Amino acid sequence: MKVLRKAKRVALISLLVLMIIISIMYVYNKIQLKREAKLFKPLGEIVEVNGHKISIYTEGHGEKTLVFMSGGGTSSPILDFKSLFSQLSDDYRIVVIEKLGYGFSDVVDEKRDIDTILNQSRAALKQAGIEGPFILCPHSMSGIEALYWAQNYPNEVSAIIGLDMAVPEAYENYKLNMPLIKAAAFANNIGITRLLPGIAESDAIKYGTLSNEEKDIYRAIFFRRTATKTMLKEVEEIKNNAKIVDNGQLPKVPILMFSSNGSGTGWNEKQWTQFQENFINKISGGKIIYLNCSHYIHDHEYLNIAREIKAYIPK
Repeated sequence: MKVLRKAKRVALISLLVLMIIISIMYVYNKIQLKREAKLFKPLGEIVEVNGHKISIYTEGHGEKTLVFMSGGGTSSPILDFKSLFSQLSDDYRIVVIEKLGYGFSDVVDEKRDIDTILNQSRAALKQAGIEGPFILCPHSMSGIEALYWAQNYPNEVSAIIGLDMAVPEAYENYKLNMPLIKAAAFANNIGITRLLPGIAESDAIKYGTLSNEEKDIYRAIFFRRTATKTMLKEVEEIKNNAKIVDNGQLPKVPILMFSSNGSGTGWNEKQWTQFQENFINKISGGKIIYLNCSHYIHDHEYLNIAREIKAYIPK
């Protein structure tokens, strides 16, 4: 009995210590968020769609419009794509959509089926006075949205340039680890992530062309837009969304795909490349360019990608 009482006492003390540490981290995180608030100011335009605020960034005045669409979980789409689109804005009109839950857009706790996501993106562009046709430039998971866009509104999409974009086959046997994803969300909300050295140092910060001020802005956004409720809802729906796209017709638009070495995708290089090759081989005139870098290819090979995009898009 004495041993049992001692074990219970130790467990209780450990629990109290843990609660104190979590409380301290929570308060510290709130203080830091308040200090960083001056950095959290929209870089582009804020439009309202169905009562929610969506961030839209534009740059350049070319005749053709490139719409950049971020991958799942990318905290700051605008700054994430900046190294690449800054190489293109002299020739094209650049648009970056920050979906709900990302960047400077609102965080909402709503279902993220593919129709809802796409309709919000299209409505945001309309509110901002941006008209198609568009050349869609999706990264990773937003490849599913881009393909659905081309399937359902072909007059609005003139081409797709995939930045290591995901295709429906990638999600057929995809195993969601929601407990881990929710744990990451909890850790960020409490402020535990601030204890992890370098966690906010995205590829855009480490390898791109961001200024020191832009890097600070990215970090401030990271601690506000990591594993948001909206992002979690999006991940929960991705298999269903991919299946819907897979059941539709192949898009009848030119498609250029840049493919990474698979690092950072969750699949090995052979699997990831195979998914993309299986898809592009079905597209008439489709083209794939292989890059020996990790998943955020636009932060590593932005000069090479920009050069290939200019060569691909008709004058």
